[in-house]
Amino acid sequence: MMRIAVVVLAAGSGSRFGHSTNKVWLPLHGLRIISHSLLNATNSFPGCRVVLVIDPVDTDEAIEVLAREIPQISVELVNGGRTRHESEFNALKHLAPDIEIGDIDIVLIHDGARPLASAHLFNEVAMAAESHGGALPAIDVDPFEIDIVTADRIARVQTPQAFRAKEVLAAYVRAEENGFTGTDTAACMEQYFPNIESLAVPGEVTNIKITYPHDLVLAEEIIAQRSSEQI
Repeated sequence: MMRIAVVVLAAGSGSRFGHSTNKVWLPLHGLRIISHSLLNATNSFPGCRVVLVIDPVDTDEAIEVLAREIPQISVELVNGGRTRHESEFNALKHLAPDIEIGDIDIVLIHDGARPLASAHLFNEVAMAAESHGGALPAIDVDPFEIDIVTADRIARVQTPQAFRAKEVLAAYVRAEENGFTGTDTAACMEQYFPNIESLAVPGEVTNIKITYPHDLVLAEEIIAQRSSEQI
């Protein structure tokens, strides 16, 4: 049985959203955005380690929201860094003692602003990472969405991204030593473990990232449709 750690990144700002606070603390269908992200991330992995990376200024709000909305999930809070890469490394350093002794097999890293990634997607990515060393969800980009003519197949990468724990920790340690900053987890792994090919698993069209106000409206509609389909 895989021993899983899930890292959810929520240390960004609300600047592009046009809000004074981090968008992950905004309400979505009765809960905060981040609560949906954490629930979906953990539904397939009972007893997994859960690390939430936050801006230190959000600590009090995080403690209050988590205790009220998802008290059943044990969440470990870690302070984020100046960049996404630094925030990821902070989480991995927090997990390092258990990674090094072999108590964590797979680390999944997920953007907290993607509250609709399904539990099924998390499970698929984790299983693929166990088999291949790394995995990430991707969806094909419609040729009409780009402005150049190309014969290449272009895909849009999503999160969660998953990797074997010891390798991803080693990659970030080496990146720190070399001053390398990756755009995402896969970029850092590709830099230091090019022999590990990240397997692309089918992403989800509904796995949208909440970036602008209209994304929140769309997310509400998707959740409402999912709820009606379950009746």
